[in-house]
Amino acid sequence: MIRHTRASSVGQTYSEGTSKTGDANLPTPWKMHLVSVVDSESEEMLDEGLSVYFKAPKSFTTEDVLELHVHSGRAILSSILHSISKLPGCRLAAPGEFTRRAFDAGRMDLTQVEGLRDLIDAETDEQRRWALGAAKGAVRDEVEALRQEIIACLMLCEAEIDFGDTEEIDGDVVHRAKDRAIALTDTLKEYLRDSRKGEIMRSGIRVVIFGEPNAGKSSLLNWLAQRQAAIVTPVPGTTRDILEVALDLGGLPIIACDTAGLRETHDAVELIGVERAKEAIRQADIALCVVSIPELEHRYQHSCESSLKKKWPSEILSLINSQTLILLNKVDLATAPCPQQLEEYMGILVGELRAKPIPVLEEEDAGGERWWWSASVTTGEGMQRFVDGLLRCIRKRLELDSNGYENKREPLIRHARQRMHMENAVEYLEQFIRSVDGKDGHLNVVLGAEELRYAAREIGQISRAVTVDDVLDAVFRDFCIGK
Repeated sequence: MIRHTRASSVGQTYSEGTSKTGDANLPTPWKMHLVSVVDSESEEMLDEGLSVYFKAPKSFTTEDVLELHVHSGRAILSSILHSISKLPGCRLAAPGEFTRRAFDAGRMDLTQVEGLRDLIDAETDEQRRWALGAAKGAVRDEVEALRQEIIACLMLCEAEIDFGDTEEIDGDVVHRAKDRAIALTDTLKEYLRDSRKGEIMRSGIRVVIFGEPNAGKSSLLNWLAQRQAAIVTPVPGTTRDILEVALDLGGLPIIACDTAGLRETHDAVELIGVERAKEAIRQADIALCVVSIPELEHRYQHSCESSLKKKWPSEILSLINSQTLILLNKVDLATAPCPQQLEEYMGILVGELRAKPIPVLEEEDAGGERWWWSASVTTGEGMQRFVDGLLRCIRKRLELDSNGYENKREPLIRHARQRMHMENAVEYLEQFIRSVDGKDGHLNVVLGAEELRYAAREIGQISRAVTVDDVLDAVFRDFCIGK
């Protein structure tokens, strides 16, 4: 079996060295050896590297494992893999096979496996922190505590079923079980009311950039990406489809999405792009509207309408809500870009569009800006302030402090699979509570105890090996080859 990392290649093969255990064919365990890697048939030297033997059960898989650390050049890897494949019984590991063996041996549970996979896939420092905690067992410990609480409720019900007609137990054991189940249900619901922040942080925060054609949306995407990710031309309607770029902003995983300019059009292709943009905005974690200040000034100064709202395109107004952030772009081209003038524009718009201000930033920025900023993507004026404000908005919505850690605690739920099992557990617990609230006495306790068993099983499936093989295969198949 072969394991590969970006820094080096790690394989299971034969190594030099002498074991102190008495077996001359095995190297000394848990000790690095400088070795020459040679072809198994021609004895041609392929590379020079390090080998280490992990003696069972003190290895990642709890099995005997021999790791070979070599240089990661493509020709070196190819020749070593070819040579090892000629040895009897040697083959490439299937995706996730090492981790699957560790799981089957009981060294890891499913939450740790998922944490390890997320750790391998982590692209930002914040993703790394959260994934490392799960891989080390933080989620497992909390899940097991929840399962034990359900079992405690079940034991109280079992005591009532077996000994309820005697004087050996208190008469209120069922009520105690119900009270504990109510408290536990509230705890689970609190975990579920996390706005899916765990899944969002794992997969990336979707920031959808929208606005009129030529407002500077693609230029903004390029500025954030620090490269020419999107085509920028003076021709309106250049962007026809959604362009996504993964970014690391302040340690947060951001997926910035450039969209087609929103306007009335008879072009069939552009119309498809506009509809896709609207759908992306509805699905966004953060919707960012980019507005051209010169265009805003033109509408404000030359329109005879009394309301600024009527001077904004209907396509834009219909998509702005209390959660929308706004960037007033091209401040360098504005005729009168004074803060008072911009605040007047936005103040009128707020009065027309918002039932209440966005509850995003507690502290005031200079100029009173909380949910909108003025800048120039072309010159860079005000852009750092905009990025800082955007990150503060994201941290506020995800309940993160300035260092990226949550003010209270990290979300327990990181995957849709985990959320599904917890939602099912809540349903079973609520069924139990209704059962013991009935007037049929003993029979209801029996049925309620069965609901508790189902609830314990659902919570157990978050971390324990009680799922069918196809679910396990889905967990492991996304790993890189070997690991």
